[in-house]
Amino acid sequence: MNSPDKLSRRDWLKQVTAGGAIAFVGGCALSRQNDGLNIIARENARPGTCDWMLNRTGIDPKAKYRCPWIEGYCSRPVVRPGDTQTIHVSTNPASSYTIDIYRMGYYAGAGARRVRSFGTLRGRVQPDPPIGERRLRVCEWAPGVSFQIPRDWISGVYLGKLTESREGWQSYVIFIVRDDRRADLMFQCSDTTWQAYNRWPSQFSLYDDGQKVWYWGPDVEVSFHRPYGKYCQILDAPLSTGSGEWFLWEFPMAFWMESLGYDVTYVSNLDTHTDPKGLLRVKGFLSVGHDEYYSTQMFNNLRWAIENGLNIAFLSGNTCCGRVELKRHSAPPGHWSMERMDRFGPRDPREVKDFPEMDRFPWNSPNENVLIGARSTMPVTGGADWTCVAPDHWIFAGTGMKKGDGIPGLVGWEWHGDPAEIPGLEIVASGTTKSPRGEGKFTATVYPGPKGNFVFNASSCWWGDGLSAPPGYVKPTAYTTPQGPDTRAQQITRNVLDRMRRAGA
Repeated sequence: MNSPDKLSRRDWLKQVTAGGAIAFVGGCALSRQNDGLNIIARENARPGTCDWMLNRTGIDPKAKYRCPWIEGYCSRPVVRPGDTQTIHVSTNPASSYTIDIYRMGYYAGAGARRVRSFGTLRGRVQPDPPIGERRLRVCEWAPGVSFQIPRDWISGVYLGKLTESREGWQSYVIFIVRDDRRADLMFQCSDTTWQAYNRWPSQFSLYDDGQKVWYWGPDVEVSFHRPYGKYCQILDAPLSTGSGEWFLWEFPMAFWMESLGYDVTYVSNLDTHTDPKGLLRVKGFLSVGHDEYYSTQMFNNLRWAIENGLNIAFLSGNTCCGRVELKRHSAPPGHWSMERMDRFGPRDPREVKDFPEMDRFPWNSPNENVLIGARSTMPVTGGADWTCVAPDHWIFAGTGMKKGDGIPGLVGWEWHGDPAEIPGLEIVASGTTKSPRGEGKFTATVYPGPKGNFVFNASSCWWGDGLSAPPGYVKPTAYTTPQGPDTRAQQITRNVLDRMRRAGA
């Protein structure tokens, strides 16, 4: 039997829409997800391309994180159809350049569809922004191109591939297109965390106070109005420069979901912060990958949505650990910034010992485990096999897993322990994490909501690795190495998403 990338687009479309159809990912047979042809299935039946991948990129060794030959940012991290998006680009030395925009998805295994191209545009050397209060650096570059988001662009993650003409250097810009439609599932991109770790132009992340390389305290502010530099942890991944952490932890989940035709809509962390009622337009909400930084409003909005019947799956790790204040500015247009204000959860003397600057926090934020089911605990980082402890639970249906069976290396880079005392909470997977900083204990949990809904916590940044390996994907390694697509991880995820989809049916 053939995998989707060996099927014609017409045959794949028949599989999605026909009763009892079968789709395949990573050699694993997966059942049809939707009756009829939903907007995601229609989109992914369109011609895809692998041209979205960068062919030539590099990092300035002096800055360590930037590609000065061509780099850029979008005026708005998240837009709706009809909104105006502006892409700001710098080329140094000055060079003409092109922009090709792609929507990320499955597209018969290609991973993206080109939706628009701009070029040839005149480039210029744009100024590095001054260092402001709390080390804030806000770019106010001249626009490269402005355009209205077409009405037929469906929700998703969109990449702009920048290519300068002199020598062919490339990098990305990234933005999210959201909508307001009702859908089965909502995929939240972890872009506050992308920005927290963004060291562009050099050592100006939320972790840089000008003295310490990994600072974990207050009084540092970062702007969304700047390029994303090269990712600064775990992987040396210059081929993802300009895209935040999207490719590293989140794309495998989106690629897999769209391969199966799940009815999914995409949002930013900023939407969770500003639009609580919008959370109730879906049956299930997904936190994906490395989703570390939450505002108080995000925390409260998700708690409120659970009380009102929303299902949530935290397919993520280190989630809702740092509390930030998100600020929307009147200028430049679309500008957001954020500042770390506190640590969610109770004060931990071991954390303060490792990061003395944390002693400056008020330590008066809620415990994140009452939202997630468990929380980040020391030593926070580490790796383990994702080990079943409750084989009769519904999440394991169809997996064949027995108590003590593990999915190798799936727990990492960061995870959750210390389960909350929530009535009905069940620990479904648990094990010992290992790292040079010591051992910990991860717990994956499920707890019931008040209206027949539920909250699942997978307890790993690397959950997506067990679902798919899209084009360009680089496997992470730290303490453990996940082993790629696993039929058991896929089935567990299907069980969770399908139970969400049946809510209210």
